[in-house]
Amino acid sequence: MSPRHFFLFLSLCASAVAQTPREPREQIPAPFHGYFQRRVAALSREDWRAEITRENWRAKQAEMRGQLQRMLGLDPWPARGELQPVITGTVPGDGYVVEKLHFQSLPGLYVTGDLYRPEKVTAPLPTVLYVCGHANVVEGGVSMGNKTGYQHHGSWFARHGYVCLIIDTIQLGEIRGEHHGTYSKERWWWPARGYTPAGVEAWNGIRALDYLETRPEVDKTKFAVTGRSGGGAYSWWIAALDERVKVAVPTAGITTLHNHVLDGAIEGHCDCMFMVNTERWDFDRVAALIAPRPLLIANTDSDAIFPLDGVVEIFNRTRALYRTLGQEDRVGLHIAEGPHKDTQPLNVGAFHWINRWLKGADRMDLIDEPAKKRHEPRELRVFTELPKDERVTTVDEFFVPAAAAPREVKSAEDWAARRDGWMKALRSESFRAWPSLPVKPPAVKPAVLTADGLQMTTVDFESEPGMPLRLWVLQREGLPGDQLDLVVLNVLDDAAWKDFTGLAAVAFPALFPGAKPSAKGYQEEREMLLKLKWGMAYVAPRATGPQSWAALSKVKQTHLRRRCLLLGESLESGQVWDVQAAAAMLRTVAGFARVPLWLQSQNAMAANTLYASLFIPEVKRLDLHALPASHRDAAQYLNVLRHLDLPAAAALAAERATVAIYTDDAQPWQFAQQTAAKLGWGEKRVQIRKPLADETVAAPPPGEITKPRSN
Repeated sequence: MSPRHFFLFLSLCASAVAQTPREPREQIPAPFHGYFQRRVAALSREDWRAEITRENWRAKQAEMRGQLQRMLGLDPWPARGELQPVITGTVPGDGYVVEKLHFQSLPGLYVTGDLYRPEKVTAPLPTVLYVCGHANVVEGGVSMGNKTGYQHHGSWFARHGYVCLIIDTIQLGEIRGEHHGTYSKERWWWPARGYTPAGVEAWNGIRALDYLETRPEVDKTKFAVTGRSGGGAYSWWIAALDERVKVAVPTAGITTLHNHVLDGAIEGHCDCMFMVNTERWDFDRVAALIAPRPLLIANTDSDAIFPLDGVVEIFNRTRALYRTLGQEDRVGLHIAEGPHKDTQPLNVGAFHWINRWLKGADRMDLIDEPAKKRHEPRELRVFTELPKDERVTTVDEFFVPAAAAPREVKSAEDWAARRDGWMKALRSESFRAWPSLPVKPPAVKPAVLTADGLQMTTVDFESEPGMPLRLWVLQREGLPGDQLDLVVLNVLDDAAWKDFTGLAAVAFPALFPGAKPSAKGYQEEREMLLKLKWGMAYVAPRATGPQSWAALSKVKQTHLRRRCLLLGESLESGQVWDVQAAAAMLRTVAGFARVPLWLQSQNAMAANTLYASLFIPEVKRLDLHALPASHRDAAQYLNVLRHLDLPAAAALAAERATVAIYTDDAQPWQFAQQTAAKLGWGEKRVQIRKPLADETVAAPPPGEITKPRSN
C-alpha cells in the first residue's frame, strides 16, 4: 500500500478491520437495538457521493457547509466584533518565545491561549492552530487551562519554524464552561435550542484564525489546524467551515455512526464531539468538507472511543471522494500503536504531514526530535484574576438565539404566516426523522374480550418498522363504535400506565399480568362507560409502559437518549409519531372511523400529545394535565426552541381543536387564549382549568363532561 496513505505502525489490514464485528458496549433494550440498527444502516448509505463530480463539487460542498454551519448553531454567523486581544506576559523557551494572551470571540466570551513563535522571525511563517483535547490541568484548585497539557506541540512547532497558537476549550480552560449538557447535566434543552458546545469550539477556532491574521509573524496563506481527541473533533469543524485552513490533521476525533450508536462509543464522549444532527449525516460527510485540501486522519489502533474499524471506514469513504476529485495523494491515514493517548508516534505523523504540505518537505524526510513539555503549567497561565464580565460559563444561554415570546397576533394574515412558518420549521428541523410512509394496518386481526359489561379490543401494530406498540380500546359491551359520541385516546406515561393497567386488570387480568388491580379506579371507569356513550383508548408510546426504560439505570437512559439525538431525532419526537400512529390505528377499529376523537395526557407526555394533534386529522379536543410551560422542562425536539415554545404550540392546536389545560398558572397560555379571541375561534376554544386532585390521569374526570363540548 502506498506510503501516502499509511505511515507508521499500521498493524492491521484495513479491510479485515472494517469487517470485524463488535459487541455493543451496553445492552440496548428491545426493540431499540433493531431500531438503531435500521436507522444507522439508512443514514450510513454512501449513495450521496454518487452525484459528485469534479465540476459540481464546489457547489455541493457549499450547500453541505451551510448545513453543517446550521447544525453547529452558527447560522446565522455570530457578529465578528472586535477581538480585543491582550498579551498578559511572555515566557522564554529554548529558541522560541511563548506569548500568553486572550481575546474575545464574542463580547465576554474569552478565549485564553499561548502563542509559540521562534525567537527571531524575519519573514511571515506557516502557522498552526492547535485545538486541545480534554486535558484537565489544575493546581491548587485553579485551572491552568488544557493548553498547558498540550504545550509540547506548540514548542515543537516553534522550534521548527512555525508559529503555533494553542487555545483552551470552554470546558477545561482557565474559565470553566460546560461540555456535558446532555452527557451528565440533564440539559436536554441544548438540542432543543439547537445548541452544542461543538459550535462554540468551532467559532473560537475560526476567531483564532482571525486573530492570527493580524500577526506580522504569520503567513496567513499557510494555516494548518490539528488537535487530538476533543481537539481532533474541533479540527474537523474548523477545517470543514473555514477554507483558510490549508492543511488538517484531526487526531482521534472521528468515527462512524455505527461505532457511536451500535458499539456504544458515544458513551465515552461529551457533547462537544457532535453537531445537532438535523441533516442526519454520518461522519464521512463532515470529512468530505475538507476535500480536496490536504487531510491526514490520525488514530491509534486500540482506541476504545474511536474504534479503528470506524476510523478506517471514514478514511476509505473520504479517499473515494478525493479520488473522484483527482486528488487522492492529498488524503492520508496514519495509525499508531496504542490506546486513546497523545503518543509520540501520533505526533510524528502530524508533524510530518504538516511539514510536507506547508513547507514542501519530502514525504520521506525524518522528524529529528520528539515533542517535549518544557514549562511548568503555571508559567503558561494567562489570567491572574478572571474577568468579571466573562460569559463563558453561560455561553449555552446565548450562543444560539432562541425564539422570542410570540407577539400578539394582529390579523388572520399575520397568524397564517406565523402558523405556516412554525409548521414548516417543525417538519424540517424537529420531526425530519419521521417515516415518509403512512402507518401500515395491523398485521394481526384485533382481539376482542368482554367482561362485566365491558369490551376490550387490543390492536397490535408497528408505528414504524421495528417499533411494535399496542392500542387498547375499552367501551360498553354491545354498543357499536359508530354509536359512540366520542372516543378519548389516552397517551400514557409510566405513571398513567400504572393507573390504566391497575383498573383494566380488574376485568381483564390475563391481559395485564403483574399489574396491581385497582378496584376504585376500575369502578369509576366502568360507571362512566356504562353511563356515557364514550370509548376509551390507551397507548403507551416507545420507552414507556411495556417498553419502559424506568428499570434502566439513569446512565443507560441518558446514553440511549443521546443515541437518538445523534440519529437526528429525539426520544420525544419518536413518541409524537407514535401518538399519530395510534390515532391512525384507532380509526381502523370497527365502527371508529368517524367517531369524534379526543386526546388526553399528562406531564411531559402532554406536550407530545399536543404536538401530535397538529398532524392528526380531525381532533375534536385535547385535555392536557400538568402541561409544562416550556420545552426547557420537557419534550425535547431538535431545534424547536429556535422557532417556538409550548405556548405557541398550544395556539397552533387551538386553531384545530378545543384545548383544555389543567394548571395553576394561566399566564403562559394567554397567547393561545388571546389568539383564539382575536381570530374568532370561540371563547371556549382555550380553557384553563384547575388541576385534578389525582396527579395521574387515565381518563377524563368522571361526570365532569356529560356530552362533547361544541368547538
